[in-house]
Amino acid sequence: MKVLVINCGSSSVKYQIIETETEQVLCKGLCELAGEKSTFSYEKTGADKMKETLNFADHGEAVARIISTITDPEIGCIKDASEIGGIGHRILHGGDKYTASILVDEDVKEAIKECIPLGPLHNPANLIGIEAAEKAMPGTPNVAVFDTAFHQTMAPEAFLYAVPYNYYTDYKVRKYGFHGTSHRYISLKAPELLGKKPDEVKLINCHIGNGASLCAIEYGKCIDTSMGISPLEGLMMGTRSGDIDPTVVTYIMQKEGKTAEEMLNILNKKSGLLGICGKSDMREVDAAAEAGDAQAELALKMYARRIQGYIGNYYVQLHGCDAIVFTAGIGEHDAEMRARVCDGLDLLGIKLDPEKNKKGELIISTDDSPVKILLVPTDEELMIANDTAEIVSALN
Repeated sequence: MKVLVINCGSSSVKYQIIETETEQVLCKGLCELAGEKSTFSYEKTGADKMKETLNFADHGEAVARIISTITDPEIGCIKDASEIGGIGHRILHGGDKYTASILVDEDVKEAIKECIPLGPLHNPANLIGIEAAEKAMPGTPNVAVFDTAFHQTMAPEAFLYAVPYNYYTDYKVRKYGFHGTSHRYISLKAPELLGKKPDEVKLINCHIGNGASLCAIEYGKCIDTSMGISPLEGLMMGTRSGDIDPTVVTYIMQKEGKTAEEMLNILNKKSGLLGICGKSDMREVDAAAEAGDAQAELALKMYARRIQGYIGNYYVQLHGCDAIVFTAGIGEHDAEMRARVCDGLDLLGIKLDPEKNKKGELIISTDDSPVKILLVPTDEELMIANDTAEIVSALN
């Protein structure tokens, strides 16, 4: 089945068409929304990448342009929109209502709307993407794939915050977790490298990109994850602070007269690596540290230390594990950061092979390491496409 995968971010739309039977990507691209300075890129597999500046007023216009481009007689990757069997949408927040992907109907759209207070930047854009796809391709099934769904197997002692319980019952204040589609993909792929089935393996998955989260996976199910009610909790990230004493927030607000909205902006967009050394791209931080920049080196030490702390925590929660997995942009491509994270973890039976790590092999632990260290490229789009194909096929 040919599936159009749409990922509407707060100011962008990523897309791919995937043939699920062969797992072939037919085309992919990105729309960056900035009014008259919006950009649209399109890359048909086997052809040169196209990029142009356009004027997109909103996500709806971007989705309409995507669909007109993929069916264009000269450059499109399909002849007609009817070739698309289903449209899969990455949805940031599904609350605790959805534990799996689901066919979109009015009830699902209403539930996405209800979660806007929990995902104010992404859920409105996700909803616009669905409605734009419905308008442009009426009759084609749409499937919602929730970033939070995989984590809904956490027990209350893992997902609750130690605040008055009525905040949970009245306002659903709890940990939800994110990157769920990536963590679920790894929960299925990593066991293959170990020659085992998902329900035989305990994993700690390190999804480390500009946004980053860890997940403790016990026999194919999430028992804990580092992100919380929003993607701000947990690890230090490119521009996000991660875990912080709440008093820091009120103290800075009092000292500088910041509003709650201004503080959230600082914690989400001006903190993390950027806040410590002025750079949010890990490649730039690595280069600066190599050149002797003390602040960059400090940022790298802080970054690795946070990840180590969560690995230790989850190792205990899982009562030991079979493998540590590195995935996403930094996890897959930054051998130096992987080495920093693994330094000292031999106490837990986690032994990195420096040469395998530098080469980027799939298994980068030593041969005698009790806990294996894996390098597994994630593919959230394929996971979304497969979910969509499965749900749509069940309709027929």
